[in-house]
Amino acid sequence: MSMSSQQFATVLRTLKGMPTSDGAGVRLTRVIGTPALPDLDPFLMLDEFGTDRAEDYIAGFPSHPHRGFETVTYMLDGRMRHKDNHGNEGLLTPGSVQWMTAGRGLVHSEMPEQESGRMRGFQLWVNLPARDKMVEPRYQEYAPERIPTFSPAPGVEVKLIAGGVGQEQGPIQQPATDPLYLDVTLAAGAQWHCPLPEGHNAFAYVFEGEAVLGDADAARGVAQHELAVLGGGAVLPLRGGEQGTRLIVVAGRPLREPVVRHGPFVMNTREQLMQAFIDYEQGRF
Repeated sequence: MSMSSQQFATVLRTLKGMPTSDGAGVRLTRVIGTPALPDLDPFLMLDEFGTDRAEDYIAGFPSHPHRGFETVTYMLDGRMRHKDNHGNEGLLTPGSVQWMTAGRGLVHSEMPEQESGRMRGFQLWVNLPARDKMVEPRYQEYAPERIPTFSPAPGVEVKLIAGGVGQEQGPIQQPATDPLYLDVTLAAGAQWHCPLPEGHNAFAYVFEGEAVLGDADAARGVAQHELAVLGGGAVLPLRGGEQGTRLIVVAGRPLREPVVRHGPFVMNTREQLMQAFIDYEQGRF
């Protein structure tokens, strides 16, 4: 069955991230959450971190608060120890994912549990709808063996972190934004038509090699460390570059609600934001 061009998602724009530092000086690249792309509802921020230099990450992210949104940490290489002020603790190892719903608030730290070697991964911030801003904090944490991996086409491997592809289902559940989060590896020239949920905002970020996204005349090359904002269409055609490619494809249902944010707090009104600072300062997180 052939598909009309209207059914294919297209690349609306591409952009590179900005070098920045966060925590106690961890060097990273901010891709969403910059002047060029402040957000992509429901996504508030995307950071890529990746270095072999211990001094770029060893100071980690000491204790800091969050309220009103979710943080998604996907480790590619290295180990990160997580602790919070409610007694939760976990170790993120290569290939593992942590989907943390901060909700009404918590204080946590993320510290490298290694002194040398490669540290690489992503942190994504996902907004919560107004009705869920003050829910109890919770974690969905999965080791790599819990994340389904399948090959939907020759030379294609997909790790399914959240959402569904055909009969495959990722372990993360979040009805509010119904997210899709894929880690896709393409051999040189390998092709796959990646399904996207209807009505979601979506992006693809190439972190190894380069890729061609889109169909026929609408196809566009996306370079390494480039993000493609996607538009329309239920299917995203992907093609691997000459050296092979690895990218994440992420989609979420937009909330279309007002966003008032400052640092680690993301609320709907200025009054709620001020209350978050008061609650944190008075030890209510």
